[in-house]
Amino acid sequence: MIIQDELYGTFEIEPVLEELLKSNAIQRLHGVHQGGASYLVNSRWNLTRYEHSVGVMLLVRTLGGSLEEQIAGLLHDVSHTAFSHVVDFVTKNQDESYHEDIFLSVIESSTIPTILKKYGYNDYSSLLDDSNWRILEQPAPHLCADRIDYTLRDLHRHGTITDTEVQQILTNLTVEHGVVAFKDTESAELFVELYYKEVIDYFMDPLNIYANDQLTKVLRGAVQGEVINMDDFMGTDEELLSKVRENGNEKLIDTLHQIHSNVHLETTLEKSDIYRKNKVRMIDPAVKVEGTIKRASEVSKIVENMNEQAYERTVKGVGVRILL
Repeated sequence: MIIQDELYGTFEIEPVLEELLKSNAIQRLHGVHQGGASYLVNSRWNLTRYEHSVGVMLLVRTLGGSLEEQIAGLLHDVSHTAFSHVVDFVTKNQDESYHEDIFLSVIESSTIPTILKKYGYNDYSSLLDDSNWRILEQPAPHLCADRIDYTLRDLHRHGTITDTEVQQILTNLTVEHGVVAFKDTESAELFVELYYKEVIDYFMDPLNIYANDQLTKVLRGAVQGEVINMDDFMGTDEELLSKVRENGNEKLIDTLHQIHSNVHLETTLEKSDIYRKNKVRMIDPAVKVEGTIKRASEVSKIVENMNEQAYERTVKGVGVRILL
């Protein structure tokens, strides 16, 4: 099977990856938007979990990861529910870990185990444990394929970064003793700047916060009113919205209609209608300096300053006032 990716190019993939890609569990991710309700207010904020999952798989491959690590990369987000992290706001899960908590149960209820066993992966629990894969996943603030892909893919889709900037990042990545690192300080500085455009400027954009807050109200109200249940979150975004619309609850539908791009908002911590304090997401990538791997903040005052500013902004949170 030949697949083509807008960031990484064209690849021929193995039969096990092809079968997993075609499984219902992975195909569902075509209908799950990575930014939650953001696509409802900005047509360019439309990245899906499917695109990201395939991207992580291919980036792991590009960085020299094994077939097993590529499988883990493809499957790492399979348990994301409709509207991704909105379910964490609905359930008041401050760790934003709902998809992680249900990961194994989602795997077990799908055809994925059968496919893996067909190709000799009978003990797949180790295969699906992200902690076994150093390229795929690392705790913050370290660099990993997951963080790199969603940062570059989102910003590229939004038109925030160019093809040239994407390639500068990708061509200057290396893996040293299992550690994903940059070959030079300048590329590390660029990635840190881009990462905070993603997790600060995009995640905390007032329109994004507004859209996800309004959708949270709709879905929480729908759960409380037994219009939907938590199992319904295992469908796609549009399937979940259709169930809310079909119920005919005027209050829920009216709130849903308020999720649009023409709303007027003001950022303020005083008398705000919405206050959002996101999960702290920091980055301090490894960089190769004179044959030694160091943290970027150790060799770059620019990175150190960006990290300090990003932490302050995240901890402070964002207040949004709805003007119209």
